[in-house]
Amino acid sequence: MENKNYISWKDVKKKLEISPEQAAEIQLEQEIIEATIEARKKCNLTQRELSKKSGIKQPVIARIERYANSPQTNTLIKLLYPMGYTIKVVPLKK
Repeated sequence: MENKNYISWKDVKKKLEISPEQAAEIQLEQEIIEATIEARKKCNLTQRELSKKSGIKQPVIARIERYANSPQTNTLIKLLYPMGYTIKVVPLKK
């Protein structure tokens, strides 16, 4: 039986009318969060351990890693610095 209330993600994206700039912003945020998660795992840290090192509460780290919150730059720096990482501005690939 087909659910008539179902909307595909493709249809949702069309209705959102996301500009190329907005799509790039979303992609960049996702990549930054993924890199932060990867750094935490490479350092063999739990979210709780990273919380103690960074001063960022564990529930905040969890929300960032679930993509539920958009991290601010100062939050990212606080998370990355104790793990030996930072943020760098680089030219776009063309």
